[in-house]
Amino acid sequence: MRLPRSFSGWTIAVFGFLAFALGLLGLVSPGTQLSMLGFEVLDERPAGDYTAVFMAASSMAAVNMGVYYVFAASADYTPFFRWTVPFRLVTFTVFTALVVTGTAPSGFFGVGLWEGLGAAVTGFALWREGKLMPSRQAA
Repeated sequence: MRLPRSFSGWTIAVFGFLAFALGLLGLVSPGTQLSMLGFEVLDERPAGDYTAVFMAASSMAAVNMGVYYVFAASADYTPFFRWTVPFRLVTFTVFTALVVTGTAPSGFFGVGLWEGLGAAVTGFALWREGKLMPSRQAA
């Protein structure tokens, strides 16, 4: 595996590493992660409460996503970098809306902010490198 070769690659690698690390944290200590997000941590869960299952599933998804991002950064796969920008902005919008509507606690806004700022920084890096839009070649 290689180190990223561009600013945009580094933005993807850092996000990937953080997603991987936070995913591991959620698998090892779901209560810590729930607390970080502003959710109440209960000593005992009632029957039919699937919080632990949801935490395990979303944490495993974060681990996998982190690995994908790190591998894409290592391969300098610029199309992947471009694809992440609009989808991370959608994630920012949805997660922020959950906080604004009162569906999620205010601490959850950090997740949306992380996605939105990450998308903006990656988009800026791609723009600066002249890679934001795929080049159009004559057929």
